[in-house]
Formats: sequence, structure tokens, C-alpha cells
Amino acid sequence: MQATPLLKPVAPAPLAIRLTGRMVDWVVITIGAVMATMVFVNVVLHLFHKDLAWVTEFGELLMVWVTFLGGACAAQRGAHMTITEFIDKLDPPKRRWADLGVQSACLAMLLVLVNYGVSLVNANWGNQLTVLEWPMAFQYMGMAVGCALMALFVAWDVWQIARGVPRQQRYPKSE
Repeated sequence: MQATPLLKPVAPAPLAIRLTGRMVDWVVITIGAVMATMVFVNVVLHLFHKDLAWVTEFGELLMVWVTFLGGACAAQRGAHMTITEFIDKLDPPKRRWADLGVQSACLAMLLVLVNYGVSLVNANWGNQLTVLEWPMAFQYMGMAVGCALMALFVAWDVWQIARGVPRQQRYPKSE
């Protein structure tokens, strides 16, 4: 019997993109494990009428990071929700141009979000999280970093579409 891989496979890509993708995957897994452990410990402490005040605030910070990094994980696998009722009816050349248009629009929006995220980070170095007393910029940084990583994976997809690589090769199905 063959073991099921822990992470869903991704299509061939340059080494830097593959390594970045794996790093993001493992960071998301680690953040999820840390969040689950923190919440479990705090719930157990509640049984003894105790509370770790920083858990809520740190959990919120991690939730922002895991949300945007999780988006990057999905982007590298083409796993974001899509409605393809009309685009699936197009013949292959038109489908390629439609895919290129959609992914290019997504890339443009992600670059806008990266720019906005960097602005939020720069504007919030002077503001502090209430309990942790860390710069609030660390929380906003999750958006900028996550969207930048999503943009990297979407840009790779745009490049592949422009080269004529079909979706089935760009995003292989796991067996």
C-alpha cells in the first residue's frame, strides 16, 4: 500500500518557486498547529479559572497570517474557488485567452493589495497591539507577504498560460 502524501502535489515549476511553495505550505501547517495548541491550552486553563490574555491577540495575529499564506498555498495549486460554467464551453484557443485575461486581472489586483499592504505596514509601526505590545505592523504584514506570494504563483501561471501550457498540466490532480 502506498502512503498518501501529506501535501497535495504541485505542477513542475522552477526550483525557486517550488521551494517557496513548500516553505509556505509548512509555515501554514506550523501556524495551524501553534494556533490549535494555544487554544487547547487556554481552554484547559479556563477549567481552572485561569486565562492567558495574550492567546487571543496572538491568535488573531496568526489568523491573519494563516489566512493570507493559505491563499498563497491555494494559488500555487490553482485551488481557489472558480465558476467555470461559461469558460469551460470555449474551444481551447479561446479558453487560453480567457484564462490569461482572468489570471492577469487577478495578478493586477494582487499587486494592488501588496501595495496597499505595504502602506498599512509602514503606517502602523508606531501602533502597538494591546496585550503583546508588538507593533501592529506585524499583523498587517501578513496581508502584504501573503498577497506577494500569491502574486508570485499567479505570475508563474500567467507565464505558463502565455506559453500555451494547458490547465491540466499546470495543475495536476492528486490521485
